[in-house]
Amino acid sequence: MKIAQVAPLFESVPPRLYGGTERVVYYLTEELVRQGHQVSLFASGDSITSAELVPCTPRALRLDPDVRDAIPHQILLLDKVRERADDFDILHFHIDYLHFPLFQGEAGRTLTTLHGRQDLADHLPFYAHFAQMPLVSISDAQRTPLPRANFVGTVHHGLPLELHKPTFEPRGNYLAFLGRISPEKRPDRAIRIARAAGLPLKIAAKVDKADEAYFRDVIAPMLGGPGVEFIGEINESEKSEFLGEAAGLLFPIDWPEPFGLVMIEAMACGTPVLAFRHGSVAEIVEDGITGRIVTSVEEAVQAIPSMLALDRRMIRARFEERFSAARMAADYVKLYQKLLRKRPAPERQFSVLAAHAATNGHVGYSPAGAARQEVN
Repeated sequence: MKIAQVAPLFESVPPRLYGGTERVVYYLTEELVRQGHQVSLFASGDSITSAELVPCTPRALRLDPDVRDAIPHQILLLDKVRERADDFDILHFHIDYLHFPLFQGEAGRTLTTLHGRQDLADHLPFYAHFAQMPLVSISDAQRTPLPRANFVGTVHHGLPLELHKPTFEPRGNYLAFLGRISPEKRPDRAIRIARAAGLPLKIAAKVDKADEAYFRDVIAPMLGGPGVEFIGEINESEKSEFLGEAAGLLFPIDWPEPFGLVMIEAMACGTPVLAFRHGSVAEIVEDGITGRIVTSVEEAVQAIPSMLALDRRMIRARFEERFSAARMAADYVKLYQKLLRKRPAPERQFSVLAAHAATNGHVGYSPAGAARQEVN
């Protein structure tokens, strides 16, 4: 199958530091290539992939000091995809809904994974207008605010099994907080929980410009007390040790989390998760098996001992069963195939011809080109 993966340009694929969407796109792309598909990745030029890289900007926008306005770069990305659209069986977008007006005529072979929150009032009329565009949610909870949107499936994120080595006998004796310093992630709750439980807390987190005031006014004053260490942003290679040596991960969110990649990163390390019941949490954490789910700081403090007693080998086993990159890619391939089966018979015939041409060494085939040949 010939597949285009279209990534955001704000971070490279994979991201150098924080960047959940770009990381998922990377794992998906690499697994699709490993499974034998022909994949082209539309992303920033500093991305690294075993697929064909189609660079749409020299480097990640967040790391380019010369970038003042992201919109022109995003328009160029869309135009590059448009120019090559006929080369692919499936166009898989991860850029929210920027492409809808341009690709609504190709809706039957597009798939859009929504990576962000969808409970904003502005979304309702937009998705109603573009009702033909097939959507994928990353959790069932994410799609709740959009009951009439065209969701064709839910695909939970997955990680390569070899990415994080599990630690079954951690030595750190600390609780971990990993992610962003922002009001919805509630690092203040994590600090209160850890101090009430009498355990050290290590915070490895990014501070976006939009959250600098929150960090300065709310979180920084709380760091002065005992038992809390602020590490700052860490990269992928540092996560295994940070999460693996932790006694548990605190995920005290206060928003409709669409997925929460850090939860399965912790599980991959064998580390239990203590999370607040919002958004996707109840789909990801199995209460009493891979972590504990709570609704208040007081309940969280009471749940700490039972969380720490969970079997870390079982946590890793459940991660392997439920959240591998291979499973994620297989789920997406099923959706690709489902979309292609719904296409009109002539278009399906063109896809067969494309596969035949590729097998026999013919290059430059596109469904549109085949259509022109059929007409002539």
